[in-house]
Amino acid sequence: MQIAIVLFDRFTALDAVGPYEVLSRLPGAETVFVAEHTGPLRNDNGGLALTADQTLAEVRRPDIVVVPGGPGQTPQMDNETLIDWLRAVDATSTWTTSVCTGSLLLGAAGLLKGRRATSHWLALEALGGFGAEPTGERVVFDGKYVTAAGVSSGIDMGLALAGRIAGDRTARSVQLLIEYDPQPPYDAGSPDKAPADLVAEYRENTRHPQ
Repeated sequence: MQIAIVLFDRFTALDAVGPYEVLSRLPGAETVFVAEHTGPLRNDNGGLALTADQTLAEVRRPDIVVVPGGPGQTPQMDNETLIDWLRAVDATSTWTTSVCTGSLLLGAAGLLKGRRATSHWLALEALGGFGAEPTGERVVFDGKYVTAAGVSSGIDMGLALAGRIAGDRTARSVQLLIEYDPQPPYDAGSPDKAPADLVAEYRENTRHPQ
């Protein structure tokens, strides 16, 4: 079972690493980081690099595709090499997945039309522009398409998918091994729970970036 995790410049690290930590532990998993070109690619703040060991052209039939998001996702919307690859591998994949604004890339490839899907809460309106049916749920399954909301939800997506693939016991074992037992010190992890002024500030900054 080959799992292809897409990389590009200025991806969000946890979008890629969260699902990796979960899915790479499944029996028979072969996880590969792929990009248009091999070599290191830096995350959104430039402080971390992950290495793409294979090019998109070399990975032709992955069983699972994971597309992260991040600020660098925006220029990728016009990257015909990546968009064409997503369409091609989706034709044979068992699961096509995304985390955060990675769903916008799936949308740009035309893969989410008429499907329920999620993304970062600040990107849900943009997701609807690709013909998807946006929802604020944390993880959304629609057929073989699995989309996760912002950043940390990629771990939840990985566990939910692990359960579908290998059964609940295996998924629970992975959760236990990575000790995924969130107990955040603040209850501000969604726009429904965070202080209204914070939500308004980020919405305004998104509309009028500095």
